[in-house]
Amino acid sequence: MSLGPVMLDITSTQLSPEDKARLLHPLTGGVILFTRNYDSVEQLTSLAAEIHALRTPPLLIAVDHEGGRVQRFRKDFTPLPAMRELGRIWDKSPRRARHLTQQAGYVLAAELSACGIDLSFTPVLDVDFGQSSVISDRAFHRIPQAIAELAHSLMLGLKSAGMVAVGKHFPGHGHSQADTHFEIAVDGRTFADIELDDLIPFRQMIGFGLAGIMAAHVIYPEMDRHPAGFSHFWLKNILRNNLGFDGCIFSDDLSMQGTKGYGSITERAEAALQAGCDMVLVCNDFQATDQLLETLQWEISAASVARLARMRGRRHVPSMIALHNDANFMLAAREINEIGIDGQQLLF
Repeated sequence: MSLGPVMLDITSTQLSPEDKARLLHPLTGGVILFTRNYDSVEQLTSLAAEIHALRTPPLLIAVDHEGGRVQRFRKDFTPLPAMRELGRIWDKSPRRARHLTQQAGYVLAAELSACGIDLSFTPVLDVDFGQSSVISDRAFHRIPQAIAELAHSLMLGLKSAGMVAVGKHFPGHGHSQADTHFEIAVDGRTFADIELDDLIPFRQMIGFGLAGIMAAHVIYPEMDRHPAGFSHFWLKNILRNNLGFDGCIFSDDLSMQGTKGYGSITERAEAALQAGCDMVLVCNDFQATDQLLETLQWEISAASVARLARMRGRRHVPSMIALHNDANFMLAAREINEIGIDGQQLLF
């Protein structure tokens, strides 16, 4: 059974019979974990192993684990700074910021990998225009080149621990004030404006070999009346053809309020898949998940299967105990922990 095009969530820290039934459905291809799914390193490692053992090839296991306020697992994990803090260091010493960001990527990926997690949806490539509350300090910087440099460093750190990077939220969520978790977001700028700012980090990261991209739920009416994740224009014309991206495209969560005007959960999934997504996410709504698995008719393409396979994390990695006793890891964690709350850092 190949991986399906749906990534869904589970109820708690252990798999229930209902969870297992959903994960064994042929449309399922991955699981995204949340804070409610974490109690301890041992529990998380056991949970991930159980999920991976359910199917061949194993389901992908993902998490939003960026740092700052978006870090799902905290107890016994290294606290990661908000990416804004690394951007502030870049203002004073780009070289130091790149080093620290690479160390952060390594620590992030090494700890997740030790527990059996395949990937984190990171880095945020959105430009910080100072007006998006949902993005704000999750973004590295206002300057696109700074974002590209720091995101590349984070990707190198992830790669050193066997994890790929997933950039988000294409083509850019930083200019829209609305939070798509709760409302429809609209960005009225022209394509030229977006190309000169927001697309620069995506273009450069694609050139660096970015493996995955998550599409925004934002509507850009100058180009398309549909949100980017439902848009042929954005996903096929711009991302695939113009930018030359051949990696995996993920939708953002289709249960978010920003998508509620686009039909049933099945109609939303079909729209995202037809627009060019390889995998769609449905989170925090088990009724919608069950409806989708019962009604979606979609035969995943060989290209999508191959792209999803490349998202798999490295196996046979050190345990968390061994990792936390590794000299290179301890140095990286210590350097990250020295980043001040206000971003102040001793510079080279």
